[in-house]
Amino acid sequence: MKMTTGLYMRIIHRYLGFFLAGIMGMYAISGIIMIFRNTDFLKKEVIVERQLGPNLSVEQLGPQLKMRVNVDKTEGDIIYFGESTYNTETGLAVVKRKELPIILQKMEHLHKATTDSPVYWLNIFFGLSLLFFVVSAFWMFLPKTSVFKKGIYFSLAGIVLTLIILFI
Repeated sequence: MKMTTGLYMRIIHRYLGFFLAGIMGMYAISGIIMIFRNTDFLKKEVIVERQLGPNLSVEQLGPQLKMRVNVDKTEGDIIYFGESTYNTETGLAVVKRKELPIILQKMEHLHKATTDSPVYWLNIFFGLSLLFFVVSAFWMFLPKTSVFKKGIYFSLAGIVLTLIILFI
């Protein structure tokens, strides 16, 4: 049996698909969850008390808490920012935030990885694999078959839909 380009594409497509099934599921779930990132969907409130130095300025407070601090108001010794507070006299910071469960946090962090992340190469590999799936899909059926011709129509419809979505 002669190994044609089409046969190679189908074999790689099949086993790469099996290999990436877990990561594709993870990216699908985290992508859906990230759509709701500006809501409290699946989030729980977490309250953290941190003892900082007293009399920190707002500029010093942000880096100490590793968060953006936008002061809403100040009453006496208490600085209010969002639902959090900092007592300038005692140095006690009470930070309230909403967080996803740890596994969803990890998935979202991986989904949004940049070159600062030690696993950014995984995102590059995954992206290239998805591009391979796009291209290799056209070798799954012989061009003269009705399935292939219908596939071309569906591909064109998908491209048109993508262009419409991009420019809405």
